[in-house]
Parts: sequence; C-alpha cells; structure tokens
Amino acid sequence: MLSRTADHLYWMSRYTERAENMARLLDVTYQMSLVPKSVAAENQNWGAILALNSLEEPFARGYDAVTAENVLRFMISDANNPASIYSCLRAARENAHAVRGTLTSETWEACNSTWIELRSQNFQQIVSGGIEQFFEWVKLRSSVVRGVTFGTMLQDEALHFIRLGGLIERGDNTARILDVKYHVLRSKGDENATDFYQWAALLRSVSAFEVYRKVYRDIITPERVAELLMLRPDMPRSLHACTKGIVRVLRALSNHQSAETERLAGMLHAQIHYARIDDILRQGMHEVLTEFMNHIFNIGEGINRDFLAQL
Repeated sequence: MLSRTADHLYWMSRYTERAENMARLLDVTYQMSLVPKSVAAENQNWGAILALNSLEEPFARGYDAVTAENVLRFMISDANNPASIYSCLRAARENAHAVRGTLTSETWEACNSTWIELRSQNFQQIVSGGIEQFFEWVKLRSSVVRGVTFGTMLQDEALHFIRLGGLIERGDNTARILDVKYHVLRSKGDENATDFYQWAALLRSVSAFEVYRKVYRDIITPERVAELLMLRPDMPRSLHACTKGIVRVLRALSNHQSAETERLAGMLHAQIHYARIDDILRQGMHEVLTEFMNHIFNIGEGINRDFLAQL
C-alpha cells in the first residue's frame, strides 16, 4: 500500500476517534458541573480540559475567561481550534475524501454525512437542541462510521491502518480522561451520594457503567474504576485492550523497519498486562498515566516513521 494512502486512512480513523473522545470528555465534565459547587471549582474543572490538551494559550487568544460556555464553544465548534469536534470531523472527512476509492461507499457516506450534518449547526443551535444530546450524537456517529467500516471493508492493510489509528487515539484519550477526572474526584475524598454520581458519570463517559456493575457488583470505588479502565483486558476502552490491539495490528503490518516500534508497543503492553492496581497506586496514578501517554506518543511517532507519508 502507498504510504500516503495509509497516512490518510490512519488519520481519518484517529480524527473520528478523537472527536468521539472529546465528546466523552466534555460530557463527563458537563455532567459533573450539574452537581452544586463553587464557581471557582467548576471553572477549574473546565480549565483542566484545556490543560489536558495543551490549549491554554490558543484559548486565551480568543476568550477572556475560562467558563463552561466558553470552553464548550471552543472545544465543540471553534474552527480555529484544531482539537475541536468541528475541526476533527472536518479533518476526518478530508482524509476520507482523499482515499475515497479505497473506502467502501458505505464508509464514505457515513463519514461525509456526519460532516454535512455537523456543518449545518452553529453553537447556539447545538445548545438549544441540548448539549447532552449533541454529545450522544457525536458518539453515535463515530460508532456508525466504525461499524460500517469494519462491517463492509476487506480485511486487508487498509483496514489494519484504520484499526491502528483508532486504537492509538483511544488508548491515549482513555488515559487522559482517567488522569484528569480521577485526581479531581479522588482529591475530594467524599463518600456520599454526590461522589457516587460523579464516579458514575466518569464511567458512563467511557461506556463502562454497566460493565462495572457486571464485573464488580458492588459500590463504585476509585481503585476499581482505575483497575477497570487500565487493566481489564475484556473492557473495550481499557489501556490493556488498546495496547493488546496495537501489538496485534503492528505484527500484521510488520515491515523491514518497524521492529523498534513493535518492540516499544510490546513493552508497553507487557507493563500493563503484568501490572497490579495496588502497585500503580503506590507508584502514583498520575505518574503511571503520564508515562503511558508518553509511550503512546512515541509509538505514534514510530508508526509515522515506519509506515506513513513523510511530508
């Protein structure tokens, strides 16, 4: 496969997954904002989203204060923000258009119609229609694109690169959501209904609330939330599941120069596979997740070097 084609497929998948994960992050922050708290504490939660994505400076250039409305506008519909849902779905569509002949008609139509529907709405229309409904729409459209892609495309290299882009992005974003929200909630130390509501919102943000109930059948605790989202191999959005998938896809795509990237991915998977939550908590959740994100970044750089177009 031409490296440029692989590049477009890989980034089409990453941008689609990134839009979904941004919707999940904004959704859980919005849900938590409904719980009564001080204005300063609420704005700190919204500011954490900007810090998580290293967007403090770009945000400050266009907005005068960190508020829920400003951050939502910036992260949903601001065309000047490359990490906004608008920009991600636009980039996903542009990459899909560049390799339209490689995609099935169903995959192209799903990606294109998602962009057309989003483009027809401005921020005020999104808010008036219900911000929660919009986040659900983004997650649903991502699932539709993913479903028709894996349900209609030939299982060849093209599909491997699509799969790889989604796994890299998903692992990175699960780590980011857990890093920010775990420490915001853990630092409060509340053991009441409000605390339960917020932990439940975090689990729902990664479609894990029902899974948690099925696996643990008990009260929601920070340690078990972390274990589920990091170490469970059967949890689709867990770090373990993502790294396992990355190793498997890289093995299928292996070429004469990808050995180092495969080694990095294998080491990261082994660290997660043999980890125990008690050891992680002793080492420090933030430190472990930061190291994980650094490794994911390095693996992404290796994929770009070994397989994709060098611009």
